[in-house]
Amino acid sequence: MADGKTTGGVIAIVILIIVVVAVAFGFLRVRQTQTAKLPEVSVQGGQTPKFDVDAAKVDVGTKQTSIPVPKVETKQEPITVPTVSVDKPGQ
Repeated sequence: MADGKTTGGVIAIVILIIVVVAVAFGFLRVRQTQTAKLPEVSVQGGQTPKFDVDAAKVDVGTKQTSIPVPKVETKQEPITVPTVSVDKPGQ
């Protein structure tokens, strides 16, 4: 048996899908009628945190080594392939 949270989540997802489909097919048109405005906030004082970080030293380089690499070759062999012939009517 489903609990209230699961049922509410399923209902919310179904409603969201219905709204997306309605907008996509033109059944619902959304227009902005007023622009948003951020509130005015005054901030004074404060301090940013300071950090002392010790990082590991990493050296990156290259070296010569030998590894086995497979060799791939191609060759042409004669084979028989199917063909299709179409005779149009009236020709």
